[in-house]
Amino acid sequence: MSRALNVLPPSLPPVGINREQAATFIGVSPTTFDEMVQDGRMPQPRMPSKGRIVWDVEELVLAFRKLPHRQVEEAPNLDEDLLPDNPWDRKPRK
Repeated sequence: MSRALNVLPPSLPPVGINREQAATFIGVSPTTFDEMVQDGRMPQPRMPSKGRIVWDVEELVLAFRKLPHRQVEEAPNLDEDLLPDNPWDRKPRK
């Protein structure tokens, strides 16, 4: 696949990508991608030849867009969770 990617001009991206590329394309690990394919959140691969499987990029995009958004009430307060406590950021007591 890497040879094919080097042959294609940048204006002509591939329509079929392998498992690792598909996982990276949607922002998950290959193991998580496998689980998503298994449970139907991601499409099944196509078989352009015997023993070769690839995922259709357009099908991946469509499946990705169907994934739910994170709910606001479930979202952590990223400022509090990621930053150390800074006394200068505290509001003064009245």
